[in-house]
Amino acid sequence: MTDTTEAPPAAGPRIVTTTGDEPSEWQKKIEGEWVSNPSLFDAEGNHVGFENVARASVFENGATRYWMNTSIEAVGPLRNRFELGANFDFGVIDSDSNRVYTGPDFYGTGQPYGTFVDANYYSPGWTVDLRTWNHILPDGETQVYSSVLSDGWAVCGVFNGVYKRWFDTTTEKAQGEVAAWKQRERDLGARPHVLPTKQKGRWTGTMEVYAADQSRVGETHVVIDHEPLSLTRARQTITWDGALSRRYTFERTRSAGLTTYDGPHIWGNARAFGRALFTAQHFDMDVPNCGVEKIKGREFLLDSSLAMSVVWDLWSGDARSHVVHGLLEWEPSS
Repeated sequence: MTDTTEAPPAAGPRIVTTTGDEPSEWQKKIEGEWVSNPSLFDAEGNHVGFENVARASVFENGATRYWMNTSIEAVGPLRNRFELGANFDFGVIDSDSNRVYTGPDFYGTGQPYGTFVDANYYSPGWTVDLRTWNHILPDGETQVYSSVLSDGWAVCGVFNGVYKRWFDTTTEKAQGEVAAWKQRERDLGARPHVLPTKQKGRWTGTMEVYAADQSRVGETHVVIDHEPLSLTRARQTITWDGALSRRYTFERTRSAGLTTYDGPHIWGNARAFGRALFTAQHFDMDVPNCGVEKIKGREFLLDSSLAMSVVWDLWSGDARSHVVHGLLEWEPSS
């Protein structure tokens, strides 16, 4: 049950009071101020600039308010479009089922799945639809972020980057740390999503599994065996063992920012925007434990260690079945 106030003037957040004195579990996970310099890419994946951001979701007296201080450094038409001329400040109905963004700066919803949230909303100031994925890494202090920006169904740009959390940014020590983190993201922002081209190896890690209804199913241990075939082609065998189990192999070919998956078990393609690769993968019907299944995913290279934040959104037919997410570490072969 919620009790809404009158709609505020356009400059202020539309505050909605949520019944109960405790914030949601997701709200607890994102307390504090998150800071980064996310990169901005055009629709073709070209790096065109940065967004300087500090943001926080604040729960007080049974109500949640989200603020974002932003500025754009970019070239081309996206600079003019995404320079708002004001900071964002909007209301949120805090919930672990649907987080509802009540305006005036964003309207839409987000659904948490443990340490990952999938949000879809609209910005009247940017006149753009956003699909935002935020994945909090196991340290609880680092958040992998991307927003795919669309006009209708057509992508017009992408923001992505890695955020770090501070609870007090006013101290000299914290300000030095913030400056260093922002510089790190500026240095890494334009780095392309290119996997090892001459080195065999594997990514390994434990990933959390959630059902479509946001209930936690358990964990799955994942291994991605990687074998380069040329400077642009590689063979990968991926094994899941746990709450979901399967094993499948495919060849992948990279041509600039586009990757194609060419069977025998996976068919599809992907587009890279810097370190983030957005994938569309369709399973061959003969893969055990899969049936008619597809993955809409994001694989995000964090830095030169080649560690990856991975989110796999699983669909059976045309309905979401599971969300799987985790951190995979790279191990080169000897």
